[in-house]
Amino acid sequence: MKRQITEELIQWKDAKNRKPLIVHGARQVGKTYIIKQFGKEYFDNLIYVNFETNQEFSSQIADSIDPKYVIHKLELFFGEKIIPEKTLLFFDEIQANERALTSLKYFCEEAPEYHVIAAGSLLGIAINREQYSFPVGKVQMLNLYPLSFPEFLTAIGREELISEIQEHFISNERMDKDIHELCLQLYRTYLVVGGMPEVVQLYLEEQKTISAIDVQAEILTSYERDMTKYANSSLSNRILSAFDSIPTQLAKDNQKFQYKVIAKGGTSSIFGEALLWLKNSGIINQVYKVNAELPLEMHKDLASFKVYMSDVGLFVNKARYPLYQIDLAEPPTMIAMGPLTENYVANELRIKGYELYYWESEGIAELDFVIQKDFAIIPIEVKSSIHTKSRSLDIYMKEKKPKYAIRISEKNFGLENGIKAVPLYAVFCI
Repeated sequence: MKRQITEELIQWKDAKNRKPLIVHGARQVGKTYIIKQFGKEYFDNLIYVNFETNQEFSSQIADSIDPKYVIHKLELFFGEKIIPEKTLLFFDEIQANERALTSLKYFCEEAPEYHVIAAGSLLGIAINREQYSFPVGKVQMLNLYPLSFPEFLTAIGREELISEIQEHFISNERMDKDIHELCLQLYRTYLVVGGMPEVVQLYLEEQKTISAIDVQAEILTSYERDMTKYANSSLSNRILSAFDSIPTQLAKDNQKFQYKVIAKGGTSSIFGEALLWLKNSGIINQVYKVNAELPLEMHKDLASFKVYMSDVGLFVNKARYPLYQIDLAEPPTMIAMGPLTENYVANELRIKGYELYYWESEGIAELDFVIQKDFAIIPIEVKSSIHTKSRSLDIYMKEKKPKYAIRISEKNFGLENGIKAVPLYAVFCI
């Protein structure tokens, strides 16, 4: 599958002051596949080491992590000559070998001529442990997320729609009605399928959204296995409980994450570490409340936040949404489309690189998202249908007087009274 991260990998490859690269992302988002493919297409040869499964080689660098020593051992082990600028060294699941992780520092300092990429599904967990000597400042970091909506369009052979959507986003001109409806239908399909590569591939093969269910369930099960495998029994139970509470948290009228929803008497001291584990493993996104002052990061309320799952399809599966009703142009009113729509928007904005926040005004108004773009704060209101009446955005605009605001819904493109109408399928343009 064509992934946007490939362009970033090419830029890294050609950079003059290149450092070893770490690609971080949740399990099964496609890290191994995309890096291997990159290695095959842009290098003469690829040396691949999985430190989780290849214990034989992993033990070989226990004595030394000097780059020359590591290169020598790799050449002997794989029977291939490693040539600077021609060979890609790919260290997968590097969190399983503390010494290998530390070696990246020395590749940066003593052997920068070698191209080295490391990846790990639980790398975010590992680097927060005290015993890991993380090569701070000696590596470049990239995040790989599930397929975004435009990546999904490319995968299903509708790449031509991307530029069409982008043009209308820039011009604010209404999209042709039929194309608008087509894009909305593809967006609804994406909600069900999500962006996990294996699920998308199965959908491509069978052309049925129902096919997604079993693979998504397997991925969720693999996440739960990690929770029990890479944490002690007490913490793993708390992680599982926090994870299981996400659909309930988002179904509340007040979607602020509440520890007492996980368990009676729950507090941040009990479940805070569990939530941090989920965040560091790439499974969830946190959106903090702010008072909408620059810079937003300095004015966030660390005690008030919402939690969304990093893949919208997995959220649909975990929350047990009725799939056929999501596909309808007008879902029944009893279907909680609001949380699902917000989860989708949060993911698309995160993939674009935005830090996510929300705004609340003394309990009388709440705005779904606010983002910082250069020196401006942009308020974003999300609606799951064509019905867009809401006083929260009106209150924000009167109080904060932003240059413009964005309203995301099923309505067509447009600009009126300082509010930019953005259809749900065009969030990636923001």
